[in-house]
Amino acid sequence: MDLPHRLRLLRCNLPQDSLNSLLERFASSRAMFDASSSQLADCGLNPQQIERMGQSYEAEIERDLAWLEKPNHGILFQDSDSYPPQLLQIDNPPFALFYIGDADYLSQPQLAMVGSRTPTASGKKTAEDFAEHLSQAGITITSGLAYGIDTASHEGALRGIAGSVAVVANGLHTIYPKANTALAQRISQNGCIVSECPIGSDAHRGMFPQRNRIISGLSVGTLVVEAALKSGSLITSRHAMEQGREVFAIPGSIHNPLAKGCHRLIKSGAKLVESAADILEEVFPLVNSSSIRHTSAAESAPDTTDPVESRTHTELDPAYQTLLKHMEFEPVAIDELVERSNLNVSEIASMLLILELQGQVISQNGLYSRTS
Repeated sequence: MDLPHRLRLLRCNLPQDSLNSLLERFASSRAMFDASSSQLADCGLNPQQIERMGQSYEAEIERDLAWLEKPNHGILFQDSDSYPPQLLQIDNPPFALFYIGDADYLSQPQLAMVGSRTPTASGKKTAEDFAEHLSQAGITITSGLAYGIDTASHEGALRGIAGSVAVVANGLHTIYPKANTALAQRISQNGCIVSECPIGSDAHRGMFPQRNRIISGLSVGTLVVEAALKSGSLITSRHAMEQGREVFAIPGSIHNPLAKGCHRLIKSGAKLVESAADILEEVFPLVNSSSIRHTSAAESAPDTTDPVESRTHTELDPAYQTLLKHMEFEPVAIDELVERSNLNVSEIASMLLILELQGQVISQNGLYSRTS
């Protein structure tokens, strides 16, 4: 393999169709750079692209090679033995993937989990719980390292046994967003961080939809947890549908705008899921079953039992049970709870604090909601 010439080809920043034409026409990357302008034009390259093919990119290639020398850093090309086979099945698979961590995770059974960057506290916990249970069942969780549901999904997956894969929209010389640097480090130790962007490439808006096709392409299916109607998560789910992969969505309250994207997906044919078992039933036949523990719903699903009914009166005071019933499962302010119950503000505030410490209530932006 002529690594410097392949890295040079990446630096030419050619559109996927032009790159595909070159790969079909020439036997090696070196041969592409030895070709005449007319030969390159015959492959569909325009004058600007041909000009870029004439540049050496020596400094950039030296930077790539220096980065590749670091521990746990690597690059996979389409003809590499370790290139994830499921990614080769999609339209326009990346010519190369830079990675940090263990590349073997890229070929493991994966489920993409995506959603809002500003989820509700309940949505974040749901993502963490599903990711943890699916990881414990042997499914590697793949997401985009963004704020919100992506972060929650990675966190939950790392508490399981199957690790996590993060697909990013920038060069791996840096981590974006910076706040997830520590999380990225943990993923690199129990999974893999991957990008098709050369080293030194900064994140920009146009790369995120491109990145999303890799997230869905690596995975047997995509689970959407809280997404508004214009959420970028719907782009990932559309890629999944076009790639012939499964799409799952978790429903929510009709009053929650972050549930509307999920509801639209369900109307369009996505599978409504209430537990991790719903997903395992679908993906189990699609992958090597020896690597997945096909557990029962009781073992694999996040506990959705009503916390009031699952405890005796001696375990949970009746006043707390009453408060939980008044809360229902939608975010609510203390003032509204005062109106619904016969309790005063100080009593409710004290009870909510106890319930939050017990993990039965989540607070966010002054609103409180019951956990699933």
